[in-house]
Amino acid sequence: MKKIAYLILCISLLGSFAIAQDKKPEKSGKITMQESDKIIIEHSDFIDMNQYEIPGATVFTGNVRVIHKGTKINCNKAYYFTDENYVKAFGNVQINQGDSITMNSRYAEYDGKDEFAFATGDVNLRSPESTLTTDTIFFDKKKQIAFYNSFGTIINKENTLKSRSGRYFLDSKKYQFTTAVTVTNPKTVIKTNHLDFYENSGHAYVFGPSTITSNDNVIYTENGFYDTNNDVGKLQKNSKITYNNKIIEGDDLYYDQKKNFSRGINNVKITDTINNMVAKGHYAEMYRNTATRKDSIILTKRAVVITKVENDSLYMHGKKILVTGPPEDRVIRAFDNVRFFKTDMSGKCDSIHSNNKTGITQLIGNPVLWNNDNQMTGDVMHLIGNNKTEQLDSLKVLNNAFIIQKDSLSENGYNQIKGQNLYGKFKDNKLSEVDVVKNTEVIYYMYNDKNELVGIDKKKCSKLNFLFEGNQIVSQTAYNSVEALTYPENEFPENARKFRGFVWRGDERIKSKDDIFPEEENLIHEKILIESKKKALEEDIPMETLKETLEYDKNNPKPKEKEGKEKKVKSKE
Repeated sequence: MKKIAYLILCISLLGSFAIAQDKKPEKSGKITMQESDKIIIEHSDFIDMNQYEIPGATVFTGNVRVIHKGTKINCNKAYYFTDENYVKAFGNVQINQGDSITMNSRYAEYDGKDEFAFATGDVNLRSPESTLTTDTIFFDKKKQIAFYNSFGTIINKENTLKSRSGRYFLDSKKYQFTTAVTVTNPKTVIKTNHLDFYENSGHAYVFGPSTITSNDNVIYTENGFYDTNNDVGKLQKNSKITYNNKIIEGDDLYYDQKKNFSRGINNVKITDTINNMVAKGHYAEMYRNTATRKDSIILTKRAVVITKVENDSLYMHGKKILVTGPPEDRVIRAFDNVRFFKTDMSGKCDSIHSNNKTGITQLIGNPVLWNNDNQMTGDVMHLIGNNKTEQLDSLKVLNNAFIIQKDSLSENGYNQIKGQNLYGKFKDNKLSEVDVVKNTEVIYYMYNDKNELVGIDKKKCSKLNFLFEGNQIVSQTAYNSVEALTYPENEFPENARKFRGFVWRGDERIKSKDDIFPEEENLIHEKILIESKKKALEEDIPMETLKETLEYDKNNPKPKEKEGKEKKVKSKE
């Protein structure tokens, strides 16, 4: 009889509670809570209203279902505080918000007034794109934000994110982390202290010191974007990409791992650690071929390639510079008003082709070379280097070879050597010996030990050999059909002291590494430096979310959505 009486009491209480849920509020001068704001207990196997054990609460046990404004809660047991519009849920708790999220835990609380949930104990939060596992989660339904301050792990397709704390924004499908976070997938590992991760697109935005590591390279940036699905990066502050033997830096870097392509804009620097080479410019593209190792670099906008030669450096500029080939067979080509400088040598030409395997550098198109005080010209000029000693070995000037040296003592005197071809040898990067062959002619100012001019030597022969010491000719030997005569200065007319084809280009001489750049490119350089300094002084804020991220779902509809769109198009037709 007692069991029957208890059952009747429970049924009576359940009926009374259900009626209370459906009862409309009475009109009064006080503001009352609308029925839509009240939490509804949709189902429970048992009800207990023992006010002594749980004051102010009704206890529901067994297959409990709670609903409130589109949110559904299932659990084994629930305390419902009617006056506070508050629920405490126990055992196998599951909270659902439509199709957007499902959260499982051992325990949860839900405030119907503030629409705020708290879940703890093996919490698992699932969205259509990812799963978050942590100890405790807070969910603000009004703001559509879930957050946690205990260590959590997020699985998103191939990405695994681990962090100490984080936030999840349901509307934008974004996770945000402001403490140590690591993103790992089969191809890359991202480490940063500030990350915005969009779960639908796999787009990651990092801020502050951050690294993105893969098998082929390491990326460092302090403000950037990385597409974890397509392996594409856009980097904006203190960024650099480190490969096995190359490092690329710049104000703005773009990276595509699948295409093995990198692009840099403004203050770009590429370092080749194997060949002791540095390439700079305000625009650069780099293509890598991991199979053949035939990488290529394109440089423009005040482009310069700096190559270490023994204890010196060779600076080469062209409006466009190409660096191609594997490390052991690198080729440098420079075009359009090429200039180069080294401490003891400089020059100009229309274009340059240099191969480090053969050691040959070809100066093409109106070349001129200054070695100490010697000006050398010809139709084609080749510099040959020694790869072992990293020094200049020899020189070839083919067709119309001409050496001019301003005489140091006379006012308008020039020592000159002219012939069909010229072959020179270098010692310690200085011209030590020269052979001029075929139709050779010489004009040479001769002095005694007191530096008094004793005469001007003029000769013709088929071949002439010169030996240099300390940049001065110490001996000369003429071969075959020699015609030689030394004239007193007053007997050698001024108009006969220069050979036909004589052109002194001393005013064009490159005297420093800064002289290799034309004025128009220096103006571009100065403008970019001013913009970079101005940008550095601006407030340091994270990169704005890209359009491709914001419109990802629109441009990449899911199969059902895509099918629906196709049906709409057909219906219109």
